[in-house]
Amino acid sequence: MRLLIIGGSDAAIMAGLRARRLDPRAHVTLVVADRYPNYSICGIPYHIAGDVSDWHDLAHRTRTDLEAAGLSLRLGVRATAIDVAAHAVTVAGSDGNREAMGYDRLVVATGAVPAVNGITGLSGPGALGPADGVHLLHGMDQMHEIQRDLAVRRPRRAVIIGAGYIGMEMAEALIRRGLDVTLLQRGPEVLPTLDPDLGSLVRDELSRHGVHVRVGTAVRGLRRGERGPVVIGEDTTGVREIGADLVIAVTGVRPNTGLLTAAGATTGPGAAIAVDDHMRTGLPDVYAAGDGVTTKHRLLGDTWLPLGTTAHKQGRIAGENAVGGDAAFAGVIGTQVVKVFGLVAARTGLREDEAHDVGISARSVTATPDDHKAYYPGSHPIAIRLTGDSDTGRLLGGQLVGAYGAEIAKRSDVLAAAIFTGLTVPQLCDLDLAYTPPLAAPWDAVQAVAQLWD
Repeated sequence: MRLLIIGGSDAAIMAGLRARRLDPRAHVTLVVADRYPNYSICGIPYHIAGDVSDWHDLAHRTRTDLEAAGLSLRLGVRATAIDVAAHAVTVAGSDGNREAMGYDRLVVATGAVPAVNGITGLSGPGALGPADGVHLLHGMDQMHEIQRDLAVRRPRRAVIIGAGYIGMEMAEALIRRGLDVTLLQRGPEVLPTLDPDLGSLVRDELSRHGVHVRVGTAVRGLRRGERGPVVIGEDTTGVREIGADLVIAVTGVRPNTGLLTAAGATTGPGAAIAVDDHMRTGLPDVYAAGDGVTTKHRLLGDTWLPLGTTAHKQGRIAGENAVGGDAAFAGVIGTQVVKVFGLVAARTGLREDEAHDVGISARSVTATPDDHKAYYPGSHPIAIRLTGDSDTGRLLGGQLVGAYGAEIAKRSDVLAAAIFTGLTVPQLCDLDLAYTPPLAAPWDAVQAVAQLWD
């Protein structure tokens, strides 16, 4: 069995490891465009901040680990075409030489690529780049470029475009490096995965630590100024120009589908490659997984939701089925969490407006109970919003914002498990959750909010 995998990140590695575990005789080869197999892109801000001093520690597994598990790695090699009929992939090395690699089964896990959202000067001919102090952050190579820029040019003023997870984490990292940081967000609030009033709590935390947050600001372009790059933004007051020494753009991603669409695969929501719950693409002997493919959402149906946790699960399914298994992807509900300075924000399932958008009658209850008994020192309030079906009471989603150390992720995971199993909001009160005064109350914080439903 020759299993060929295109990609070197979460989905690709999980596919390879699962295949080898189930079929130790399989010949598993990974074609990796860069030289960083199985590195944590999510860890980049923590290396920039200095929390992870050695960038090699961002590897989930070393190359030695992967090869010991039986994976053959072709690093710095880019797949350029798939010949489905011939069961072959054309690849090109850094020297430009091309070759055809045959396969019995193929897993494509090419992930996503940055979306520049029409910002002039960020891509294409004449675009500003690292030499100008402008970085489109997406992978390990860009991380190294930013580190070199910080060390060599010693910038003092930074502008970050995009206030999603990575944008806010990078804002914290650069504040800790001593830079003056401005964070620009197109939408009305930072962290758009939360309801705006809860997102404002995160914005307040950013501001408290010196980040200049400007929401409702659409970045139109970048140009070269006399002292460095200039960001051209537009808000309700008109067009404004912001000078900087360093610009980091984290404006989202789009699925990287070129290889598969050229081979005849179809696309679905988000223009991602359409796959079934076995990760099959519809092309013979070709599977796909990760940020480049559609996702089965347990409440919404097929959608596109690029997350590392999803990529790991999908890759595992693809690898198992590629060597003859019959595993099915159970779906996701979009559970996410982020730490911003001393605050943690999490969400799982649907917001109320998202439920309404798909025709579900929904309502929410919100409260701010303490994370543990107030008489034990160090208690903090947690803003919790639970959303349920107005007719049946079924739990649809939860949003939480609270202090780092207040078990925000743990409580979000409780809600995620409850959504998976179809519990109602009142049934949360029946759960036998852990209690001790330093960590929780007899009625946990999520249960205290659930009691408001009736």
